[in-house]
Amino acid sequence: MAAFPTERVPTPCGASERAASPSGWVLPDYGGGSIVNLMSSLRAACGGADPSVFYPGLAELDPADIARHRTVLLMVFDGMGDAFLQRAAPGGEMHSRRLRRLTSVFPSTTAAAITTFLTGEAPQQHGLTGWFMYLRELAGVYSILPARPRCGGATFSRSGIEPKMIFDSRPFFAGIRRRSIVVTPRRIAHSDYNLSHLGPADLRTYDSLDEFFLTVAMAVREQDDRPKFIYAYWPELDSLGHETGAASVESAAHLAQLDERFACFCRRLAGSDTWVALTADHGMLDCNESRSIELSDHPALAETLILPLCGERRVAYCYVKPERASQFEAYVKEQLRDHAAVVSRTQLLSEGYFGRGPEHAQLRDRVGDYTLLMKDNYVIKDWLPGEARYSHIGFHGGLSADEMYVPLITAAL
Repeated sequence: MAAFPTERVPTPCGASERAASPSGWVLPDYGGGSIVNLMSSLRAACGGADPSVFYPGLAELDPADIARHRTVLLMVFDGMGDAFLQRAAPGGEMHSRRLRRLTSVFPSTTAAAITTFLTGEAPQQHGLTGWFMYLRELAGVYSILPARPRCGGATFSRSGIEPKMIFDSRPFFAGIRRRSIVVTPRRIAHSDYNLSHLGPADLRTYDSLDEFFLTVAMAVREQDDRPKFIYAYWPELDSLGHETGAASVESAAHLAQLDERFACFCRRLAGSDTWVALTADHGMLDCNESRSIELSDHPALAETLILPLCGERRVAYCYVKPERASQFEAYVKEQLRDHAAVVSRTQLLSEGYFGRGPEHAQLRDRVGDYTLLMKDNYVIKDWLPGEARYSHIGFHGGLSADEMYVPLITAAL
């Protein structure tokens, strides 16, 4: 199938702090400036394999220096973009300890980026490409983190499907020489997704912000002769951003709470011989109602598709009927050119959007024939019959600086 002929998008490159492309897009810096490069550094520090030629460690981090600490702690605050941190909490504890910014992976969304933290791999290797994914091996479109069919139904495990059939990457915790502890919300701790990525790690759960920091502190203080690696995940900033907006008073107030708790946490653990990295999976971008495109308003486009839209509202994978490819291309060129760029599967993969090196065996099936990369703060959505309607203000997944850049905050306690 021919690539869309009228528009080219920027190609990922390797400069660590490069400027955004002329279109305003920021691409994953897999050469030494992304969250996957952070994981390469942490793997090396924790006695795992040396950073691969595909994903070298961060130049700013010395694995040998990190390795000297009894505990290595990775904290991830879902949805905390770098620009948001600098706008909403300048001069705070997190901002004062900010080492640099990193890019997320592509797409800049939880399913792809959190899996990078849990595996140490880019989407090119772990194969999770967005919230909605077409799984050819299961003949359907699934909400991948809940591990349920998009149209509703039971999870993988409750349907008799072995979760590791889909979540088949080796957990990061299985490839290091430290005892591992995972701290995650109780409500999702035993999901198919989380358990598949737990490996040999011990699981700790919590129900509130105070309990989150207390649980992490207890894990650090736990008496053990073995050195530890702790992964601690907090999701509520992302949830607030979706509901109230990334630029909302509510999101800023929650960030202030996180900053205050983090400052207290650092004081309490001073002298514990802990090295901390605090980062995020992605940032967020607000979208108003006028920037939301409903596929039902574009029936001529919808009739070219074999499957519902997959991926994200900001990065939509389109599976196109072969005989309608020309119609699809023409419609996007004429009707959506101000709202979206369209690229072929071949271009996304050949230009390294998902990563470098060997591909996951199902990666090509999990990316549409074409992908709509939404411009500015536009989003696109379709709805299935019976699907519960919902509205969001904050979004992520795309290539804007607000979505792609996350802070790297470090502390030696």
